[in-house]
Amino acid sequence: MTIPKKMKAAVVTKPYEMKIMEVDVPSVGPNDVLIKVKATGICGTDISIYTGKYSSDKLPLIPGHEFSGLVAAVGEKVKEFAVGDSVTADINMSCGTCFYCRKGQKLMCPEFNQLGIHINGSYAEYVAAPAEQVHKIPDGMPFDHAAFIEPLSCAIHAFKATDVTIGSSVVIIGAGGLGIMHTQVAKLRGAAPIILVSRNKKRNDIAVKMGAVDFVIDPTEVDAVAEVKRLTGGRGADFVVESVGTGETYEQAFQMVRPGGAIAAFGITEGDTTIPVNTFDLVLKELNVAGSCAGVGEDWSDAITLLQYGRIVPDRVFSLKIPLEELEETLKQLMTDKELFKVFVCPELTERVELNR
Repeated sequence: MTIPKKMKAAVVTKPYEMKIMEVDVPSVGPNDVLIKVKATGICGTDISIYTGKYSSDKLPLIPGHEFSGLVAAVGEKVKEFAVGDSVTADINMSCGTCFYCRKGQKLMCPEFNQLGIHINGSYAEYVAAPAEQVHKIPDGMPFDHAAFIEPLSCAIHAFKATDVTIGSSVVIIGAGGLGIMHTQVAKLRGAAPIILVSRNKKRNDIAVKMGAVDFVIDPTEVDAVAEVKRLTGGRGADFVVESVGTGETYEQAFQMVRPGGAIAAFGITEGDTTIPVNTFDLVLKELNVAGSCAGVGEDWSDAITLLQYGRIVPDRVFSLKIPLEELEETLKQLMTDKELFKVFVCPELTERVELNR
């Protein structure tokens, strides 16, 4: 595979400014893999980087972290990958030797970096990653499915963090792409009933068609907290996953969970968002709250396996494939168009392709 010296990339130069630029193809160290990007999913974090709410101190930056592609080159010490392999990469990088890394808590590492969030990512023709972070994609897996491994790993991580058990009632607040993936993982964990709380009717319909949701609650039509309690024998849910990221929905999560239950704090709020918590209830009701921000380690292997064997089929949440040149326009569209769902950026495309619009 011939590798050029320059490549096309989408660079956020300052908040609300993205430029398609010619930049150097990433260099490949002895333990690195260079990947020719085939697809990158647009994530809410990418929008936050574009608007300056996240990683503004890292600009200029090439975002993009939900990606898949083909190995274009490998470092001299890399033996497990070859040019032409289909791959993705765990974006979470740490030092490997500090207190937290040795405890298996790499997300807490003082030197923690995420590809496409803190360092240059995959909204480009090529991206480089350490070989130890790279995963092979099973034969026949489409590149858009493979680009969905990263967000699915995040949903898996949240359910491991709260240890959702068979026969447990689960509420998912929010029907974004990840909210719907939470419903899918809840079903695989044997949860029942699975209750989705969302005001987006189109996304609610998609969630129902994907076959994991038992009840949908639209908080614009009924008191969502009261309805959750009605559906759970007056107790509240065993587990609540907050997947929106607002103070209001976090307050609802505390009101919806039963005594002795657990909340997965998943949705990312504004940095200064706080909510009142009744510490008396927190103690006497023995509530558990587990923060969960990213899939790491085995979460990635688990996500690959679930996609490979069709336990999760995400196609219904896929809306568009677009060329790199349309990325900024599409980021703006995603900020206002709640009917638009998962979008993939494909550097080799010359025009957009509609999937499930």
